[in-house]
Amino acid sequence: MASFASRWLRPEAYPIFAATGVAVSMCCFQLGRNLFTNPEVRVTKDNRTAGILENFEEGEKYSQHSLRKFVRNKSPEIMPSINKFFTESK
Repeated sequence: MASFASRWLRPEAYPIFAATGVAVSMCCFQLGRNLFTNPEVRVTKDNRTAGILENFEEGEKYSQHSLRKFVRNKSPEIMPSINKFFTESK
């Protein structure tokens, strides 16, 4: 155990732990979101026997989630004020 700690628990390894943790968290979030809220996924046996459903309202609600609604009319720039500063003529 001491050799494991001396090899992997160094300050130089913290960024890779953080990046891996963020990536795993994002994957788990998306998996949970699809498992519990996706109208195409049916986990229980009763729901699976229903076959193909024509439920467009539920699909629309799933695809147009709150984050997408928030960024819908925003500019696709990371720093719009800096972009405007350097692109607008004076």
